[in-house]
Amino acid sequence: MHPFDEALVLESQNSGVFTTTVSSNWSINGNPNGGYLLALAANAMCRESEKHAAPILTANYIARNSPGEAADCRVEKIARSRQFSRLQARLVQNSRETMRTIGTFTDPADAASCAIERYESAPPALAAKQDCIAIPQMPKYTLYDHMDVRLDPACAGWMENRFAEKSEHRGWIAFKEERPYDICALALVVDAFPPAVFATQGAMAWVPTVELTVSIRNIPATRWLKCVFRTRFISCGVLEEDGQIWDENDALAAVSRQIAWFRPANG
Repeated sequence: MHPFDEALVLESQNSGVFTTTVSSNWSINGNPNGGYLLALAANAMCRESEKHAAPILTANYIARNSPGEAADCRVEKIARSRQFSRLQARLVQNSRETMRTIGTFTDPADAASCAIERYESAPPALAAKQDCIAIPQMPKYTLYDHMDVRLDPACAGWMENRFAEKSEHRGWIAFKEERPYDICALALVVDAFPPAVFATQGAMAWVPTVELTVSIRNIPATRWLKCVFRTRFISCGVLEEDGQIWDENDALAAVSRQIAWFRPANG
């Protein structure tokens, strides 16, 4: 079994209730990655939903999860129509709710729904993979033991205390151990890059996620994905980060928006 699938294992208890162990293998500074936690919730909702395509997932992060400890994922069906199934998933650990996710699912796209394919934004222009700067493996940053994330050199100056004028990260990403992409994998990918604000503020800033939304448009057809994440506004300790995920065929896979707290190193 792929390491990511091992981290997503759910055991069904009662109707809509699953138990799992929060993995320590997909962490950032010892904390379970928010995209990984969203993937757990997505997996549970997929198990309960009658529809399984084109999801919109929105997670609110309420409290920290402890890696290596058991948790419940409790799924509730909110509404169902001809077009959509809507569900809610609550992640509970040590009797405390740590994350709540709303998921909207549809049926697989048909010819009529795909009649218009219009992009008013182009995929990011990236340096070749071999010329990009890989995020190194580091203790307590176990996410990068499994994900190959490479920043375009124009965005990676902060790794040497050289800062950019815009808070933007562009780069490539792939599983180190190859695995097909699906809903859960894309939930992980949208939160796998370092915060874009590092490009202008440096890596010592503290940027915990408050809310993360991903809209999945297509399942990627290539191993490597092209990503761009941008922060345009930091105000009163809050920032947004908008993301786009593309495959190498220039098909849009997902768009995301993350709301996070921002605290500089001396804040």
